[in-house]
Amino acid sequence: MSFFVIADVHGCLHTLRELLTHWRPAEETLVQLGDLVDRGNYSPETVELCRQLSQDYPTKTIFLQGNHDWGMAEHIGPNGPYRAWLDWGGRGTLQQYQRHRSWLAEHAAWLGQRPLYWRNEHLIFSHAGFADVDDPLDPNSNNGVLWRRGALRHLGMRQVVGHTVTASRQPEYVEASDTIYLDTGAALGACLTGLRLSETGESFETVAIPTAPEDIRLVDKIH
Repeated sequence: MSFFVIADVHGCLHTLRELLTHWRPAEETLVQLGDLVDRGNYSPETVELCRQLSQDYPTKTIFLQGNHDWGMAEHIGPNGPYRAWLDWGGRGTLQQYQRHRSWLAEHAAWLGQRPLYWRNEHLIFSHAGFADVDDPLDPNSNNGVLWRRGALRHLGMRQVVGHTVTASRQPEYVEASDTIYLDTGAALGACLTGLRLSETGESFETVAIPTAPEDIRLVDKIH
């Protein structure tokens, strides 16, 4: 089984749609590393697209949770409100959901149910990566798989992560932890990158789609 991996989308719907035209469902499992919401102009539509893909291709898609997704789920869900999320994109996302109010609770619940990681014998996918800490799966930990900035642990398998935007705006490899960083700054106006990997983690190809201007251009009104 080979993989087509996409990192942080952040509401960049049109860019994601174009990148998905390069996914080969008959041959590849789609892996999305989290952070579907906030920053871009189309968070609700982005979540709905991915939710539909997970239903249409249940054995060929893996959607993981990112810290922004977790923040939305915490704010809307039974543990809310989680007001910190409002300051890192949540206010704009909630404004966008005025277009699709009936989606909000269902989307928050779906995001909250996303797994924190997926692995096989050779690869482990997560949003921010596994570091040498006591409980990397604690969603509240600044050093956990939702939040980690900085060096990761060498696990004896290749890690593939998003979260930290690469300086080059291209995928970057860190040999010390055997990690591929895939957040190439879509919400910053750079690009959204798809990474083709074999089952053992060998890189076959990258596909970079420049961010569509409408995904990040300021919108005057919410219709």
